[in-house]
Amino acid sequence: MPRQNLSRSDKNQPPKRTRPGQSKPAPKTKKKKITAKRVFWTLFGVTALGVFCALAAYLFIMVSGEKIYKANIDKLVINEPTKIYDRNGTLIVERSARQGDPVKYEDLPPMLVNAFVATEDRRFFDHQGVDLWSVGRAAVKDVIARSAVEGGSTITQQLAKNVFLNDDKTFFRKATELSIALAIERDKTKQDIITTYLNRIFFGRGAYGIKEASETYFGTSDLNKLKLWQIATLAGLPKAPSRYNPLTNPDLSTERRAVVLQLMADQGYITKAQAEEAKAVVYKSPANSSTKESHYQAFVEYAMQEAEDVTGLSSDDLTRGGYNIYTTMDAKAQQTLEDAFKNEDLFEKSADDVPVQGSMVIVNNDTGGLVALLGGRNYREGDFSRVNSRRQPGSAFKPIVSYAPALESGKFTPTSQLSNEKQCFGSYCPSNLHGYSGTVTMAAALEDSINIPAVWTLNQIGVETGVNFAKSLGFKFTDADRNLAIALGGLSSGTNTLEMAQAYRSFADGGNYTQAYAVKSITDNAGKEIYKNAAEASKVMSKQTADEMTSMMETVVTDGTGKRAQINRPVAGKTGTTQHGIEGLRSSANRDAWFVGYTKEWTAAVWMGYDRPDRNHLLNESSGRAAAMFAAVMGPALEGYPVQNFDAPKVTEPVQPVEPVEEEPEAPKVVTGLSASYDQDNQAVALSWSGVEGASGYTVYRKESSEKQFTAISSGSSGTSLQDGSITPGATYEYYVTASTPGGESDASDTVQITVDQAQEEPVEPPVDNPDGVVPPEGDPATPPTGEEGTDNGEDAGGNNGNGNNENGNGNGNNGNGNGNGGPNGTPQTPTDNGATTPPATTPGSEGTSTDTTTPSTGITDPAAATGDTANTQGDATAPAGTQ
Repeated sequence: MPRQNLSRSDKNQPPKRTRPGQSKPAPKTKKKKITAKRVFWTLFGVTALGVFCALAAYLFIMVSGEKIYKANIDKLVINEPTKIYDRNGTLIVERSARQGDPVKYEDLPPMLVNAFVATEDRRFFDHQGVDLWSVGRAAVKDVIARSAVEGGSTITQQLAKNVFLNDDKTFFRKATELSIALAIERDKTKQDIITTYLNRIFFGRGAYGIKEASETYFGTSDLNKLKLWQIATLAGLPKAPSRYNPLTNPDLSTERRAVVLQLMADQGYITKAQAEEAKAVVYKSPANSSTKESHYQAFVEYAMQEAEDVTGLSSDDLTRGGYNIYTTMDAKAQQTLEDAFKNEDLFEKSADDVPVQGSMVIVNNDTGGLVALLGGRNYREGDFSRVNSRRQPGSAFKPIVSYAPALESGKFTPTSQLSNEKQCFGSYCPSNLHGYSGTVTMAAALEDSINIPAVWTLNQIGVETGVNFAKSLGFKFTDADRNLAIALGGLSSGTNTLEMAQAYRSFADGGNYTQAYAVKSITDNAGKEIYKNAAEASKVMSKQTADEMTSMMETVVTDGTGKRAQINRPVAGKTGTTQHGIEGLRSSANRDAWFVGYTKEWTAAVWMGYDRPDRNHLLNESSGRAAAMFAAVMGPALEGYPVQNFDAPKVTEPVQPVEPVEEEPEAPKVVTGLSASYDQDNQAVALSWSGVEGASGYTVYRKESSEKQFTAISSGSSGTSLQDGSITPGATYEYYVTASTPGGESDASDTVQITVDQAQEEPVEPPVDNPDGVVPPEGDPATPPTGEEGTDNGEDAGGNNGNGNNENGNGNGNNGNGNGNGGPNGTPQTPTDNGATTPPATTPGSEGTSTDTTTPSTGITDPAAATGDTANTQGDATAPAGTQ
């Protein structure tokens, strides 16, 4: 065996032997020292690698930018416009990246070019597509903000971005933008670039290109007729076309114009005097601006957005790509809807210049396609669309979450008797407008839009059942929505006309739900189909349930709250309103008004209300206006269609009536600890007992040994002690006490018996100034509860008024956490028909004084009655024979 080399520390150790087949341990290596030379070469290698990678990335981006530019150079040439067709294949509108003819450079006024250069890219004629100063400034701001917050783009870069790239502010996209800009600069002259830019840029209000923008905002397509202030207004638009739109935001447009004029003056294009003069001009919309409004604009915008969503194409791709978009729109219905929304007589008059707004959506019952829609009055391109605006649906939600799922459960029919008694569901206490009754049929409850039966029904089937059914119809819920208030439309985030229309359509389509759509198919400019709608229906309820709901909602229109929706064919539907919910405002005015209904052919949802409701902007009328709008649109729009009747529901075996599930009231607790003793000083029997929690008063009963029955000698006492001074010496008396609680009068306590000694002195006559013989109590008496601890209006504990009243403003409780129906003690407040409360009626002699109260004819003193509370005396008590 070879000899091993041993270190000094191992010389005294025996040599280790290696077994056959076992490898020898690796010899230990010495650690290399870190030298300056090694550090230098390491840093050099890392730096060289970094430079190489940067150069490779730069070359890749530059080559990539050149390739993108060459491959998409045709995008600089605007193709024929995209065409949009109605459901019959008739062309209704053309959309393109520019509406007017392109302008040549020689036709551009020099002042117009100078204004855009001064505002967007002051060194445009000096750089080669990239302004390093601007890029550096943007880089510094990005580093400070730790994100890409400023573009620093030149006009050439903006053209590259708008034509070839998306709007993401990422460093890679920025680098690609730079490379494309450099490629454009190598291929185009400055004059070509600025001309293409002005012909391609979006100016808002549907105007692409400088010529169309001029005509849109100033009524002229001759750019040489533009004045300085008009040129400055146009030059300020590309930064934010919607924000600085002079038609909708004249104040912001004026501010932006001033910025442009200042930049032009600073750069020597105009004098300061010219700038100040142009700043002072007040913009007035051109006389022909109202006639510029195009038909079908609301539907076209909706369809274009849907086309973007289903194809993944950008808005610019769609508008300039020469596509053919085939929609579901019915031109006659859309035009009828637009005309109706221009009719001021169909809307409630406003107290000022803020108009009542509206939204309406119509869906085809056979296909699920959108027939017509409009998201506001005087709607124009780019306006806010209330089609997607979420508001509380009120009673229009009852069929969705209460009655339809109840029928579907098989436990109810339209003739089922539903509870209509005044009641609370836990702490949630809804109310009716026109009083209460024992029971009412489901059909009658729906016809008259009664609140209690809807809430009671949802309570019977379970909130989760109602929520799941509504989810199958396209609605979304939060955890805060899982309460009984949703029966009256109390949704945390509300809903909109689109969701309501497609949900009610399921009733008309025999229980089938289809998500509404606007685009049937899309072909490219070569005629190749790139998209085709394949909407699928899902069965959400039986046809029997759908037909029964339709039959009941027909009576809503013929005999109930929806009479104003009647047209020349059968209509089924439901109204809905929501109360204002403004704290401290005692008014029956409403926040929202709805009608959702359908014929055999189409379903429509109508909403009316203010965009920003407040004390001065509420609806004084109810849902009748919305029902009338339904009739004003659906009647004319369906002219020419054959009248069809709804399918009648099959006759079914009656379902065993569901008995109301009522919680048994807790039995009132019995008074305990009753004791009696004779008070010689006062010559009276002193009684005392233990109080009962929640009791509002006590009644004391007495029987003399010669009498056959007990008689109440004190009623309504709130204290737990009493002195009976109307006694006869030598007589024997028995006493017992009962408690008055919210659950009623308790059972009698144990009786006590006491005999008055014959030797007792006769009662002392009371002083003249105390003729009733009342002994004033010692100490401060306990003040009885006022009975105002609870209200009966369904307001939640947080003070939020609920939404979901019926057509006339009742049914509070947005989150279902009401405060109860009167306090546990005292006299509960009385609910009025609209859910408000009124104080209890004052009984004679109960005005309330600060003196002690004496029960008539008995001489009984109630120490606690010194507060003068009206609940302490409830009429005369009959005194036994022989008493004073």
